[in-house]
Amino acid sequence: MSTAAPLDPKAVVTRYVEAVRDGDLDVIRDSFAADATWDYPGSLPISKVWQGRDSIIDDFLGGMGGRLLPGAPLVIALTGILADGDRVVAEWTSDGTTATGAAYRNRCLGVFVVRDGRIASVREYADTHHVAEVLFPELAAGA
Repeated sequence: MSTAAPLDPKAVVTRYVEAVRDGDLDVIRDSFAADATWDYPGSLPISKVWQGRDSIIDDFLGGMGGRLLPGAPLVIALTGILADGDRVVAEWTSDGTTATGAAYRNRCLGVFVVRDGRIASVREYADTHHVAEVLFPELAAGA
């Protein structure tokens, strides 16, 4: 019985970002370790350290889908990636339309740590002011 070696960390992160771009939920889920964490900055309702693969995928990433226009694509493009050992820095753009019709265009950067062929942690950096304005307009309105 032969066991394939895990993908190198850069390939793991590239595969994950491409799966998000393609909407491949099985690959997205398979990309994370069960105990993974995702640290999202700022003071938004989504700003915290998300704990565990299911919470990251179902609650954090999945929860953002309701903020976007149903049926309209969120276009993800990987624009750069660097790796040093188990640490991978990826930059991507996210372009879409929010449920309120506003244009969402953000540039994001994530510092990923890969362990045994799976994403163990992510620390994301994004324009949280833009996220607040277009994805959480109720915050600006004082709701």
